[in-house]
Amino acid sequence: MPDDSRTLTYCNPLNLDYRYQPDTPSRREAADPTVILFRDRYYLFASKSGGYWYSDDLAVWNLVHTPDLPLEDYAPTAVVIGDTVYFMASSTHKAPVYRSADPISGSWQRACDSFAFPVWDPALFLDEDGRLYLYWGCSNSRPIYGIEVDYRNGFRPVGKRVELIRSDPAAHGWERPGDRNELDRAPWIEGAWMNKYRGIYHLQFAAPGTEFKTYADGDYTSGRPLGPFRYAGQNPFSLKAGGFSCGAGHGCTFRDRYGNFWHMATVSISVNHLFERRLALFPAWFDGKNRLHCQTGYGDYPTILPAGKTGTPEQLLTGWMLLSVNKPVRASSSLEGHPPSMAVDENIRSCWCAQGASDEEWLILDLEKEYPVRAIQVDFADVESGRFGREPGCIYRYALDHSPDGGDWKAIVDPSGDTIRSGDTPHDYLELDVPLTARFLRIRNIRSPVSHFALSGFRVFGTGEYEKPEGVVSLLVNRDAGDRTRAGLSWPASPLATGYNLRYGTEKGMLIHQHLVYGDTSLVIGSLDADCAYYFTLDAFNENGISPASTVVKTE
Repeated sequence: MPDDSRTLTYCNPLNLDYRYQPDTPSRREAADPTVILFRDRYYLFASKSGGYWYSDDLAVWNLVHTPDLPLEDYAPTAVVIGDTVYFMASSTHKAPVYRSADPISGSWQRACDSFAFPVWDPALFLDEDGRLYLYWGCSNSRPIYGIEVDYRNGFRPVGKRVELIRSDPAAHGWERPGDRNELDRAPWIEGAWMNKYRGIYHLQFAAPGTEFKTYADGDYTSGRPLGPFRYAGQNPFSLKAGGFSCGAGHGCTFRDRYGNFWHMATVSISVNHLFERRLALFPAWFDGKNRLHCQTGYGDYPTILPAGKTGTPEQLLTGWMLLSVNKPVRASSSLEGHPPSMAVDENIRSCWCAQGASDEEWLILDLEKEYPVRAIQVDFADVESGRFGREPGCIYRYALDHSPDGGDWKAIVDPSGDTIRSGDTPHDYLELDVPLTARFLRIRNIRSPVSHFALSGFRVFGTGEYEKPEGVVSLLVNRDAGDRTRAGLSWPASPLATGYNLRYGTEKGMLIHQHLVYGDTSLVIGSLDADCAYYFTLDAFNENGISPASTVVKTE
């Protein structure tokens, strides 16, 4: 059980020991998550991970290896029925269903030797009346399907499959492929998930494709588990197209032990391979109109994991700002095309890469002023990594130091203890027990499991005590008359701002879609629904906090 007397924070992408895939090119991957709460412990299943994880607190995850499950298959699903967990995964053949009363042990048995037909991206949902339903679909031409399943009788289908959702990119801009929903081709709809809240069934699905920053989850609702379903308002409910880590699609919505809702979803990197992906966790909630929402604003900044029932998701934001974006950096060496500045450009798809992986490689960051530092995230990148599968010895070991002047260095971890961080921690997150005041920070490689010491992010968080930026004085929104799913936005630069957070939605009081921008003063979004009016506002922010919002602008 977790220690509920202390406050935990985490930072996306989640710091899991993502597996290197067994084939070339070398890259890590996990995606398409399913999270369940079973016997007061969380279990996480994800694609192609060579195992699954359990956690007592949603912060620290421990890997379970087992030969009993088809862990090389995509998009696994799991459901708790009584004192048993049932599992199945995507398959092009009639795959088995598995069960376990003790999943932490890794021991599983077959509950069904062969399901009636192949399914891709399955999702199992147990209704309150004890009836089980299966939802599935992954295609750029076919729909999301559903069917009832009799788990008491060999998981036999009950009745015929029902067509539930089809894509509609002409009406829903967020379903169109592309990092800005700009491509004119059919989207992939996939990743079904079901929740029931206050008598309403919420069937969720992902679009437009896992490789895009715009990978998002939408919501359809019905009063019956097999529909008919209606398109919910304020879609997509889970979208994160800006900032360091982008993508919030093919996820699962679940309740923690305190009754709070969360949405775990897939983050796109897609540099070494289309399916180079990570996982992220976002607070979620249902509003008074039974609409599902997800808090992705500042979604890759430190977030609180509560030790009880919370109110609004905004209460889980720490308020710690990013201190490191585009600050001066220097390094021991650099590979061509991977300068030190790429460690602080807030782009997970770029990285600083040293020429090698010796213990003489380092990077120094200058925050330009002394700031109270609260947390650090170290995001390692793979450049010609040369690792495959879960080979032994995949351990990063590094040291972190700080200095007021760049010359007098002190260890960040307690100097009387071990000042070296160690583990298979591709997105290592260190929350400091006591804030430290520092201007310079240094990371030194001790041991790297790959051929190059490389960082996509050296991200430092804290609460600056200097001047916040001024609010944005005007926001111009130009909705495309020929394609109402698109809009161009521009604004004058706010003095002292390092970035801006666009907030928008179909109701003035519900601006729940958010898009983080660093440096730029313009943005084109293509995620709108064609038949809705929208409201837009913009916040400016820097190391010291967030400005008052700009005047809300409405577009018909």
